[in-house]
Amino acid sequence: MKKVLSVGGSIIIPKTGFDTEFLKEFRQLILDQVENGMEFVLVAGGGATCRYYQEALKDVVDMSDEALDWMGIASTKINAEFLKHVFQGYTYDRIISNPTEEIETDKPIIIGCGWQPGHSSDADAVLMAKTHGADTVMNLSNITHVYDKDPNQFPDAEKIKDMNWETFIADIVGTTWTPGANAPFDPIASNMAKEMGLTVQIVQGTNLVEVKKALEGDEFEGTILHV
Repeated sequence: MKKVLSVGGSIIIPKTGFDTEFLKEFRQLILDQVENGMEFVLVAGGGATCRYYQEALKDVVDMSDEALDWMGIASTKINAEFLKHVFQGYTYDRIISNPTEEIETDKPIIIGCGWQPGHSSDADAVLMAKTHGADTVMNLSNITHVYDKDPNQFPDAEKIKDMNWETFIADIVGTTWTPGANAPFDPIASNMAKEMGLTVQIVQGTNLVEVKKALEGDEFEGTILHV
């Protein structure tokens, strides 16, 4: 069974630009797990790059949500291409845009990107999990946990370590997708995960100690979302 990781654009290229030392360490962590027999599907998000393009377009011309989503999808393809080269020699030879496509390969890493408008790459990671028979998606982003409210606005915001999908959808993310939204996990993806009985682990992607723990099935700092 493959490990499916939704790799946020903020992990690949944050607002401050590439952190190549981190990327070297991230690469080594994944390849160490490959050496231990683990296989991966890495689905690239758009992150700040996506939002820069979308905000610029909205300032220049009236844009439909669908058009903004297509711009976001294009940004995930750039990030996916970057990941494909970071893991050169270990990846399937194509970037997978259709997460329902079944892949036969002896390579230990498959790289995916955004597919269709109406949701973020989180939903593509959920569909990848379904296609590849995984029961868990690890979401690597720039947050440590899901909080009961925005910690940037409310100093008394509390970390949530464990939450079921019904509560997460009702109290945290809702059911409506907005292009470029910066949610802990896309609401469309959340509803899909709920229906599939999927577990999602929210882990701060730059904290490789915690990422390693989660990959190896150990207790980690983060949030677990489940049925």
